Parts: sequence; structure tokens; C-alpha cells
Amino acid sequence: MKKQFNKKLKRPGWDEYFMQIAHLVSRRSTCLRRKVGAVLVKDKRILATGYNGAPSGIPHCQTVGCLRDMLNIPSGQRHELCRGLHAEQNVLLQAALHGVSTKNSSLYITVTPCIICAKMIINAGTSEIVIEGQYPDKQAQSFLRQAKVKIRKIKTKIRQTKPSKGL
Repeated sequence: MKKQFNKKLKRPGWDEYFMQIAHLVSRRSTCLRRKVGAVLVKDKRILATGYNGAPSGIPHCQTVGCLRDMLNIPSGQRHELCRGLHAEQNVLLQAALHGVSTKNSSLYITVTPCIICAKMIINAGTSEIVIEGQYPDKQAQSFLRQAKVKIRKIKTKIRQTKPSKGL
């Protein structure tokens, strides 16, 4: 006897799927201030992922503390004092490290990029960024618009999955 399947699956759309992955990637962040995740995509395929944190082999802020916090530096200022790389920087560096072209790719980021990351995204040839949260850097948004990098803001619902029976 064949089982009838009339139930429509509630699959996430591509934007929701990649943004949920960006949120999952952000959980690897070692930053004490903000957890950010980035997923680089082309033709509905993941090319690389990145999260914010210290470079490989360098102690994380979770171990040594946050210098910017210790000096009471507001968010968005004095990036050069931070020991960590931004998620956008890490995703582009991972693509470069593994020889993956970023030209005409889409970048899913949990927040809008800062001006430093925006300039890197532009020069990497990324054609679109998809964001969920805001980061207060109007100059970055202006640069992205001038370079004709499409910016889309989306809202996703993180869905919990139920474990399958019998697997």
C-alpha cells in the first residue's frame, strides 16, 4: 500500500536558508561585543563562510579581553585596535585562501558592513549583499550604492526543526 503525501513541506526560501546559515556561522564568533556571520554564495552554492574573531593562531578576545572595551571605545570606532577580523573580511579571505572567485557573488551578512568591509566587498567583485540587521555606517552604504552593489534587507524567522523518527 502506497502512502499518500498531501502535506506541503514548509521549506525555507533561498534567502532565509542562507541567512539562517549566516546566523549559525555567527555562533562561532569569539568577539565579546557583537557576533556576526557571513556566507558567500554564487548560483545558490556556498563558496565560503566567515565570522568575526582573531586571526588563526592569535589568542581570542574571550581569552585576553577586548581592548576596545577596556578603553571605552564606542562601536564603529578605532577598528585598528581590535584584534579580530570582521566576518566579511574572513569570508573573503577564506575564498582567497582556497582559490575561489568572488566575482558576481552574493554575500549574506547578519548586519550591514562597516566602511572597511564595504570597500573590500566592492573590490572583491561581490554584486549583492543581503543583510538582516543594521550597523550604523552611512558611508559604507553610500560606497556600496556608488559601486552599484545591490543591498537587500530581509527578515527571517529562525525555525526549529523537529528530529526525525526512526533515524
